[in-house]
Amino acid sequence: MTTRWLQNGAMPNIQIKNVPAETHAVLTRRAAAAHQSLQEYLWTMLVEAAERPTMDEWLERAKRNATSDVTVQEIVDLIRADRDSH
Repeated sequence: MTTRWLQNGAMPNIQIKNVPAETHAVLTRRAAAAHQSLQEYLWTMLVEAAERPTMDEWLERAKRNATSDVTVQEIVDLIRADRDSH
């Protein structure tokens, strides 16, 4: 993942307001269990979430990389024919 630096050399910040107290407590406990500060724990979670493509992103990438000219209907027909043969 590419890090985007701002002109002053700092990375951008995210602030989340109005986090429910119980959510904050759970995340704080999980951070402590991972031997991380809450900041480090949440930073790791955000980076990992951003690295995982959404289903739409994954499907778009698959569509761009598709090299087959087999249609979905042909695949469905083959699967049905296989199921019917048993």
